[in-house]
Amino acid sequence: MTDTPPDRLSLNPRSPYFDAEMLRRGVGIRFKGQEKTNVEEYCVSEGWIRVPAGRSLDRYGQPMTVKLSGPVEPYFQDAAKADEDKAPE
Repeated sequence: MTDTPPDRLSLNPRSPYFDAEMLRRGVGIRFKGQEKTNVEEYCVSEGWIRVPAGRSLDRYGQPMTVKLSGPVEPYFQDAAKADEDKAPE
């Protein structure tokens, strides 16, 4: 396994950027320096994330999303936990 998350990843199984193995491993997102837990899709090279727009759904039952631009920093959550365990106190 690689230690860097993919450039683009989506939670929607219909998307060509969906990768179940990466999602099982756990990918966290830092957007503009803040931890985001509600990201539906992200792209590092283009610098954007998609987050749900409230509780509204489109006609296919998928959450409506808003595209936010800014610096995106993905990381693997299992690697972050391992780093925390190794850190001396």
